[in-house]
Amino acid sequence: MQAEQKPPDRRGRKARRTRDALAGAAFELVLDRGLREVTVEEIAERADVDRRTFSRYFASKEDAVLDSVRGDGDRINDALRARPAEEPPLTAYRRAVLDWLADPGTPAWHRRPRIYELLVLAEREPTLYAAFHHIRVDAQADSVAIVADRLGTDPLSDLRPAVTVAAGAGALLAAQAAWVRGDRPDELPRLVERAFDALSGELFTRPPVPAPHSTTSTTEGNGTP
Repeated sequence: MQAEQKPPDRRGRKARRTRDALAGAAFELVLDRGLREVTVEEIAERADVDRRTFSRYFASKEDAVLDSVRGDGDRINDALRARPAEEPPLTAYRRAVLDWLADPGTPAWHRRPRIYELLVLAEREPTLYAAFHHIRVDAQADSVAIVADRLGTDPLSDLRPAVTVAAGAGALLAAQAAWVRGDRPDELPRLVERAFDALSGELFTRPPVPAPHSTTSTTEGNGTP
């Protein structure tokens, strides 16, 4: 019989509330005023804690403001683990991303308030972009382990898991970049489909070679151009 999962204890619940309050304060302040205009002290004050408490949960204000998207990589990886074993790895990754986008229980980026604004800001702010990249790298490392397990292989000696994840995550990143630059917040699922379609189709087709274009003509009989 499977043991029941214990609910978080009182201390754990309080820590979760404190972290959420700090993350929420950072999110709202930074989006309202801009990253450079907000200090860690202001975030802590908005959450009704001190500066030292902030440092127990987050290394920087960038880390705090991005806490709202930190779990999305985990949700994609949970969907990847749940994909049927017979699916090819890249197909499984694609469908995991689409499952995440369509999840009615936990809305993805395009259905959560102000996430579009956050990712637009991350494109403009180098320190925020770097912190977001770090979150993606951690999620992709977990994805590689999941794909390796699906294939029954060692990712240290077999490149297929890493290549699969690099390709799939690259398609998602390309769609995200087009999304935040297109000023159409509801377009993310369509852009993801297009990115994966390009990855699996057009890029593996040799483009037509244009016929050589000559700017000279030869006069028959004398060989003069």
